[in-house]
Amino acid sequence: HLQLVESGGGTVQPGGSLRLSCEVSGFTGNYYGIGWFRQAPGKEREGVACIGSSGGGAYYADSAKGRFTISRDNAKNTVYLQMNSLKAEDTGIYYCGADRQLTVQALCQMAHSYDNSWGQGTQVTVSS
Repeated sequence: HLQLVESGGGTVQPGGSLRLSCEVSGFTGNYYGIGWFRQAPGKEREGVACIGSSGGGAYYADSAKGRFTISRDNAKNTVYLQMNSLKAEDTGIYYCGADRQLTVQALCQMAHSYDNSWGQGTQVTVSS
C-alpha cells in the first residue's frame, strides 16, 4: 500500500525558507502524480503544489505561485517543496499525497491521495 513520509518542517521567520521532502513507497514504478497539501488550524486540507510523473506539468495554488517550487527525484522516490518568502499564512501541517489516475490539477484541487493514504505530515510555522 502507499506510504508517504514527510520531513523538513520547522519554525522560521516571515521571509525565510524551508525545503520539505517526502519519500514515497508502495507504488510500482514512478507513474503517479504527487503533491503537497497544507492543513492550517481549523481549516480543511488544501493543495499547494502538484507535479506529474515525469517532473513536468506542475500545478500551483495561487498562494504558492512565485514562491514555492515542487520537484521530484524518481531515482530516490522523493518529492520536494522549496518554500521561499514564507508568510504567516503558510503555517500549517504539510502532507504529501499521490495518485495514479488524477491529473495534476485535479490532484491538487481535490486534495486527494490514493486510498486516502497520507503520511504523518510535517509542521511548518512561520512566526516572528
